[in-house]
Amino acid sequence: MNQLIEALAPILIASFAIQQLIELLDPILDAVIKPHKEWMLSVVAFIAGLVLTLVLGLRILAPFGITRFPWIDVILTTLFITGGTKGVNDLMKLIGYKKEEAKAAMEAAQA
Repeated sequence: MNQLIEALAPILIASFAIQQLIELLDPILDAVIKPHKEWMLSVVAFIAGLVLTLVLGLRILAPFGITRFPWIDVILTTLFITGGTKGVNDLMKLIGYKKEEAKAAMEAAQA
């Protein structure tokens, strides 16, 4: 399980970075182009997420053993990163639940 967390940690960091970028750009775009701010922030976040995904080789499905369609992994990773920390928090909860299930299964097998 530690390998999975290590593999997904860069995605967590990239997600935080994108969220901070959006936080910095929000007041600037609010002052300059308020009517189009929301979609502009979404586009900036998506492009930044795509660049990080491609340049850093981040993949969210690969640690789970899903490598058949790498372009889908790139798109999903980009969307996940673009979503900010909510997606990361959800993923970390899922990993925690899986870890607890595995621990319970091991304890049951030893009993």
